[in-house]
Amino acid sequence: MTSDTAIHLTPPRKITLEFALMFINDDELVEITPLNIRIRKAVMKETDRARIGRQPRFKSLKD
Repeated sequence: MTSDTAIHLTPPRKITLEFALMFINDDELVEITPLNIRIRKAVMKETDRARIGRQPRFKSLKD
């Protein structure tokens, strides 16, 4: 890539709180600030997400 190459990015969507709550997955959170509403991963590091994904979701009741 050279410095003459232009990258065209689409602008971020303006989302409502209701849309964000309907849109998120189990591993995501809705972050609300006075100026923005964001959807983000609950665990930010990819390696930590992989480790948590391998753990059982619920503990056994037999213990």
